[in-house]
Amino acid sequence: MIKKTREIPLIILKLQALLRRLPPSHPKRPLIQEDLAKYLAGFKGEQAVDYYLSFLPQDNYQIFHGLRLQLGTHFFQMDILFLSPKFILICEVKNIAGTILFDSQFNQLIRSINEIEEGFQDPILQVKRQQLQLKEWLNTNQVPTIPIETLVVFSNPQTIIKTLNTNSSQVPKKVIHSTFFPFKIEEYEKIYKTSLLTNKELKKLTSLLLKRHTPYFPNLHSQYDIQMSEILKGVECTNCFSIPMTRKNGIWHCPYCCSTSKTAHNSALIDYSLLISPTITNKECREFLNLPSRNSTFHLLQSMNFSHDGTTKGRKYFLPTT
Repeated sequence: MIKKTREIPLIILKLQALLRRLPPSHPKRPLIQEDLAKYLAGFKGEQAVDYYLSFLPQDNYQIFHGLRLQLGTHFFQMDILFLSPKFILICEVKNIAGTILFDSQFNQLIRSINEIEEGFQDPILQVKRQQLQLKEWLNTNQVPTIPIETLVVFSNPQTIIKTLNTNSSQVPKKVIHSTFFPFKIEEYEKIYKTSLLTNKELKKLTSLLLKRHTPYFPNLHSQYDIQMSEILKGVECTNCFSIPMTRKNGIWHCPYCCSTSKTAHNSALIDYSLLISPTITNKECREFLNLPSRNSTFHLLQSMNFSHDGTTKGRKYFLPTT
């Protein structure tokens, strides 16, 4: 049973909003586009695994997608976490095309594609660290001892997996293609036959994991050294994607393609939430959307039925991120 569904990572939504709000000639655009492509590839890889998850008996496992927990002053995040009364399984999902070579001597992953080699962090070590962190987290929260297995899952069926140092390599045991996923789970079921957690303990741990999940809120301005003044203000045209549109008689007009919209401000306020603040005042909204008056801004915000806090003068409206 899926206890925490997979959601589009906030970093993807933020990067997409940032690209919408930077001038076409901004020098950081290529780097941001490259980073966005990597995050999208990772997310699509995780989605591709869902098909094979559907073959598993849903009542046997509690499944968590993108669970992020705090341990001391640090956080660790797991792509997929399987929880059962007998064992726990942490899965690191990779979506890497080409031929990949695991070099266990130097703990590195080498990808070859189009006659170009590129090095990556060893995902076996990556998920091993998650295993150690989760073990300590469970111990800190006084959860009964239970085996924790790790697995690296490659979602692209065309990825060719190779390894050096075959005799001592863990790759055959710890790395699979997603197509083999249900069969690997069967292997674990044959190894771990004894239930170590009662139904009550399993339910309690599930609730604790969900309660302690801490979403990641990256600060893109700091990460890419982008000033607030560089963010384009105004409503984006829903047709030609130009900024800004102008508002007249309750309708947004694009001066570039002459299209109109009654709701184009919706996505602009989502961009504001993703890039600037999850709350907005009348004045901030007026300045960001280029609205002519406080009164028209008030009616626009009221029409969207946002939850709010404070009096009319100092009221803050809580914005969505999607």
